[in-house]
Amino acid sequence: MNYRIIDGSVSYGAETILEEINFEINEKDKIAVVGRNGAGKSTFLKALIDNSMLEEGVGENKFSVIKEGSPRIGYLKQIEFEDDNILMKDEILKVYKNIINLEKNIENLSNKMINNSSEKIIKEYTESLDKYQFLGGYTYKKEIDTALRKFGFSIEDEKKKISEFSGGQRTKIAFLKLLLSKPDILLLDEPTNHLDITAIEWLEKYLKNYAKAIVVVSHDRMFLDKIVNKVYEIEYGEMTLYKGNYEDFERQKRLNYEKQLKDYEYQQREIKRLEAIVNRFKYKPTKAKMALSKLKQIERIVKIEEPNKYDLKTFHNNFNINKSGKDVLEVKELSIGYNKVLQKLSFSLYRGDKLAIIGENGIGKSTLLKTLAGKIESLGGSFSYGFNVSLGYFDQQLEFENEENTVFEEFSKKFPDLTTTKLRTILGTFLFTGEDVDKKIKMLSGGEKSRLKLCEIFKKEPNLLMLDEPTNHMDIIGKESLENILKEYEGTLIFVSHDRYFVKKLANKILEFTKNGVIFFDGTYEEYLEYKEKNNKEIEERSKNRNENKKENEVNFIENNNKERSSKEQYLLNKEITKRKNKMKKLEQEIENIENQVEEIENEMQKEENITNYVKLNELQKEKENLNKKIEDKMIEWENLNNLIEQL
Repeated sequence: MNYRIIDGSVSYGAETILEEINFEINEKDKIAVVGRNGAGKSTFLKALIDNSMLEEGVGENKFSVIKEGSPRIGYLKQIEFEDDNILMKDEILKVYKNIINLEKNIENLSNKMINNSSEKIIKEYTESLDKYQFLGGYTYKKEIDTALRKFGFSIEDEKKKISEFSGGQRTKIAFLKLLLSKPDILLLDEPTNHLDITAIEWLEKYLKNYAKAIVVVSHDRMFLDKIVNKVYEIEYGEMTLYKGNYEDFERQKRLNYEKQLKDYEYQQREIKRLEAIVNRFKYKPTKAKMALSKLKQIERIVKIEEPNKYDLKTFHNNFNINKSGKDVLEVKELSIGYNKVLQKLSFSLYRGDKLAIIGENGIGKSTLLKTLAGKIESLGGSFSYGFNVSLGYFDQQLEFENEENTVFEEFSKKFPDLTTTKLRTILGTFLFTGEDVDKKIKMLSGGEKSRLKLCEIFKKEPNLLMLDEPTNHMDIIGKESLENILKEYEGTLIFVSHDRYFVKKLANKILEFTKNGVIFFDGTYEEYLEYKEKNNKEIEERSKNRNENKKENEVNFIENNNKERSSKEQYLLNKEITKRKNKMKKLEQEIENIENQVEEIENEMQKEENITNYVKLNELQKEKENLNKKIEDKMIEWENLNNLIEQL
């Protein structure tokens, strides 16, 4: 499968959004499309589906769109529900129509074999099992169940009609249906928006193992780091390809810029030197020939363009806060919720702490902030603030009293004592300049509304900030800017976020909300992950022992059941089982060999001569990742064979 756009462009009305598109998708590519808000990323995804949006670009090549293999493209906005009265689980099962039909055929053949164990029926039965395995028949039910749970749907939700779900939940169902339908090219526009960390981590793993191509637009840096192998950046109307994940892209872009700038500056110095020689000697008869030679040398130089500066235009702020006392917040047995208690929790915060609140959606994170900010009443317990604490609260709903107000009117009402010049200066630090301040609130994008709310909050100079999903509508540069502001912030910070990179950069304490309660951890996000992994290993070990006992019972059941089969049928089935067991042993040996290769690479990476050789380390890391992917693929194949043996 191959899909190429050569020298294309995309316009919106009279404005050209992208003027030079050279883009390629190959089978199994995991591609990120990145750029500032408004750069044209979402428009480009739509153009991949509707090629009529594409026109001839400004490049030298002939404009063309080439599709080899007639790829099936999946995009969330294409999915609609035919019948709102269908049960949610039945709607999801439509994706697996072929597997379900094959399942019924296998059951019929199994019933026939009771009275007729002819070679023909057994052969048809085993061939159907092979096809069933190939299509993912042994794993699709688990795949559905895992996806639904990770996206926050319960077993009870499966029995609800589509019409009973909210708009956001319907979008999630459509998204899951798209993922599980496995198109040849999966287009995803900000797929992690409004997903909690549990769902994002599941989505990462699913997409990393996705057997086909993915093109994703996202501002989630950690998400991109874990998935993609190519990055196309849109900047100044052009697309530039970088190989590797997002971290590789950032490094390559910086190095490319520095090299081009250095080459440009060197060439400009050289041209200036040659021009000085020409100007000095062109009127001297004895030196005229040399001057002419230098002039021709200048004309032959292939000019290096001065590189475009990074598009780093963003907001900034200088805090000037009154310090609070050392003890900032004491929470004791606090019960939060509306009609019923969602969570009960206790913790303490001190001046300078930065607490990240993470966890699944709908179980109390925003409710806690609203309770602490006095927006809703608690249902029990208590909380108290320390000496001289002043609070600033950011609500992810981004509600304004009057959306007919302009930006300037909204801001000036909050700070009536400030002069027009001072108001404009402050708004300018959050990118509201010129005519931007005359925009009505209702015309602002989500990112612009976030910036205006933050501008209002920061101007009040609180020493305790409570931020509920502050980066939801921000591009990557915006997120990095807010990170830098909050890292320099000398007050105390409490924030809800599903952006793990943001959490990793800021938090020194973690509060995780789960369906089984709240976990308070005094440490960084990375330290918390290590703590969880250690505990999960102990749980997995106990689970493994239970599964081994279960398998032993299943083996005994199969042996007893096999005694009742006819000798001819048993012979053929045993032959199939032996064949697959041999394949499993071969896979085990292959996995061990690859693991040894991984170990060799890790040893190579630790050698003194390689530790500072970033090019070599990058090559070794990529080789290691490829080998680990092979191990995962072979383990999945081994598991499928094991499932098939149990079925036989």
